Amino acid sequence: MRILTHSARGAFAACLALAMAGHGSVHAEWSTAPAMPSARTEVAVAAVGERIYVVGGFGGGRALEIYDTAAEVWTRGAPAPVAVHHAAAVALGGKLYLIGGYAGGWTASAAVFAYDPASDEWQRRADMPTARGALAAAVIDGLAHAVGGVGTGRRNSGAHEVYDPGTDRWSARAPLPTPRDHLAAAVLDARLYAIGGRLDGSYARNLSVTERYDPATDRWSRVADAPTARSGIAAAVLAGRIIVVGGEATGGTFEEVEAYDARSGRWSALPPLPTARHGLGAAVVGERLYAIAGGPTPGGSYSAVNEVFTPARR
Repeated sequence: MRILTHSARGAFAACLALAMAGHGSVHAEWSTAPAMPSARTEVAVAAVGERIYVVGGFGGGRALEIYDTAAEVWTRGAPAPVAVHHAAAVALGGKLYLIGGYAGGWTASAAVFAYDPASDEWQRRADMPTARGALAAAVIDGLAHAVGGVGTGRRNSGAHEVYDPGTDRWSARAPLPTPRDHLAAAVLDARLYAIGGRLDGSYARNLSVTERYDPATDRWSRVADAPTARSGIAAAVLAGRIIVVGGEATGGTFEEVEAYDARSGRWSALPPLPTARHGLGAAVVGERLYAIAGGPTPGGSYSAVNEVFTPARR
């Protein structure tokens, strides 16, 4: 968070990463990439191949902006069918899926749309059984898992629903043990992790809870809490670890970057995010993590920031 204690922690994390990298290695670092054409927050982000797709969010309307990580340029695709914010996005079968969110203000949506980069066209797909915004989604073995969020009546949802693009159908799975919103989801070793978030839509009630779902048993278990309680976060898997970035709380936005190692069951600190923000998206292409967009102050703030994390390697 952008206050002295958190900044000091971030500086320590950067020094620690340098020390751990060792002599003759390339240390972990952040760099700046070309900014998005538009400034937004509460976006839905996913990578399909070497391109990162950013859709929805406050400030974005229906615009679909596409970052080519190889050419380092932004282009626009066909606008999304509806303007949504606080939606989730995943890549499945070479397509981008836009899931849920809020439409028409703060109305929780169950709508799902698929974007085909080859044809630059959107297609309506089967609705989620549970309408919700501020949810998280990730893919295991070709199936999209949508977890948590805020449903009707502005109440936290523990819904865990799975989408099969082959049949265009949703099915229910074991519910999330800790219903919450503004959380992150990531898949490591074919298991789904639900990380952080908040209760009742309030960043004064942030969580550090981390729960893991095993599709083989249809059961959730509790693993080590994240070091920092936060919401409005993003997560992606890089170099065999889950990397969590950003977030917001009553005191400001977070620069902390934390990594979870499933082998050790432990969290560790990484070099801090250069631009602390919430409502951002994270996507991995190759050996780099891209942290895109998000608000630099809590609530309705915007940015077009595109920052890239490269892990340490020997």
